[in-house]
Amino acid sequence: MAESSKPILYSYFRSSCSWRVRIALALKNIDHETVTINLTKDGGQQFSEEFQAVNPMKQVPVLKIDGITIGQSLAIIEYLEETRPTPRLLPQDPKKRAHVRMISDLLASGIQPLQNLSMLKQVGQEKQLTWAQQVIGSGFQALEQILQHTAGKYCVGDEVTMADLCLAPQVANAERYKVDLSPYSTISRINKSLLALEAFQVSHPCRQPDTPPELRA
Repeated sequence: MAESSKPILYSYFRSSCSWRVRIALALKNIDHETVTINLTKDGGQQFSEEFQAVNPMKQVPVLKIDGITIGQSLAIIEYLEETRPTPRLLPQDPKKRAHVRMISDLLASGIQPLQNLSMLKQVGQEKQLTWAQQVIGSGFQALEQILQHTAGKYCVGDEVTMADLCLAPQVANAERYKVDLSPYSTISRINKSLLALEAFQVSHPCRQPDTPPELRA
């Protein structure tokens, strides 16, 4: 059987890393197919032999595109940026581009991995909520200060960038873990603006093929 010519995204509705890529695909109007990988069902479909052949790291997202397979959300977004540069998600100005990458890495490396599903399993059920609140709060304290110097309407200036693709999913995680967002007025303001955009709405976890009925909106 011939492989589909469309890009294929391996995704899970609640995966914040997958949501970053879904936003990029929506912004760049890239038609694609979605293969859902349930990270919780039967111990996690990501651990199946079939999916490990796709991504040995046993993580989503994964994007099959242009004859290659790419894991890691920021690597996927940067590839899309290099091959399909409209609309631009990395500013032309090197200083602004550095700010975008710094904020993206802060969110994608400095916060999200500390509160993801695999980490929370290690922490233990009784401590999960407190742990998630602490690591997200600590990261948001730093991010709020940074954004006060870089933000316009969005994280860096007035155009949506890769940093914004990382911000909205992390705010959703914060809300899920009942983090008090009142100290983070800049983060909250930017997030509100982002969620008004169509690309963020169609890619939202509440509107995915694998979203449970009770979480749909």
